[in-house]
Amino acid sequence: MEFSVEINNLTKTFGKTTALRDINLQVRTGEVFAYIGPNGAGKSTTIRVLLGILNATKGGAKVFGKDAWADAVEIHKRIAYVPGDVNLWPNLTGGEVIDLFVNLRGTHDKTLRERLVRDFDLDTTKKCRTYSKGNRQKVALIAAFASDVDLYILDEPTSGLDPLMEQVFQSCVLEQKRKGKGVFLSSHIMSEVERLCDRVGIIRQGELVQTGTLDELRHLTRYTVTAATERAITGIETLQGVHDVTRLDSGALRFQVGTADMGGAINHISQFGIKMLESAPPSLEELFMQHYRKGGGRDVDAE
Repeated sequence: MEFSVEINNLTKTFGKTTALRDINLQVRTGEVFAYIGPNGAGKSTTIRVLLGILNATKGGAKVFGKDAWADAVEIHKRIAYVPGDVNLWPNLTGGEVIDLFVNLRGTHDKTLRERLVRDFDLDTTKKCRTYSKGNRQKVALIAAFASDVDLYILDEPTSGLDPLMEQVFQSCVLEQKRKGKGVFLSSHIMSEVERLCDRVGIIRQGELVQTGTLDELRHLTRYTVTAATERAITGIETLQGVHDVTRLDSGALRFQVGTADMGGAINHISQFGIKMLESAPPSLEELFMQHYRKGGGRDVDAE
């Protein structure tokens, strides 16, 4: 199957509020896809539709080629879901909850389970009512990654984890990627997304404003160039595609230029005897903020 997730013209309204508007999205089988946007953008609403918790107002979604609403039971046999705020049975231990979830799938790799418990540094003998938010997240993540499924749907899964545990999480995602498993990841940690994801979708005010690989998204925006030359650079401000020219205290010049106009800018600079030249692509955070500067967000999806 070419796509594990297909979302077509998905619209979801709550009374007079439109949480999602004509979302079209495809996630390829075996890829790690990041779905990013601030709280209230519509990320969790989209995920709830994929899980069959919410029915679409218009359009719909398919997971593994099956209707997310009508075939939810069958779909859930092949997915693992981790929310951003995990609630557990207070009188069960963490180990009992993990075993419950994993055994529901009919398979239990005890070696894998124990390795994950060790890696996430979780005391599985404690009652869930004693766990912090971070430890509750660990229980859900261990149960998910210890399960043999085809798609992981993770909604802000590292909420409450410290940086060391975030690294463990990232290693788990990369391990599933090597196995050919798919991951649909909602996140606001840009470094996490940049390291893990094959493609990115940016959602704003319930609308999908951009999708693509990081290279594809960067191609649509400007690079930051810093140059030091033997002689002072002149005329750079008038070149096509050059913006935000700044002369640094060191004497170097910094400016932004689009991909299509990079060659012309470099040729111009070379006339002045290049001593140092640095070119940096925009970070995912810069791409994200560029889209959000075009319009403010609104609260429609409490996450």
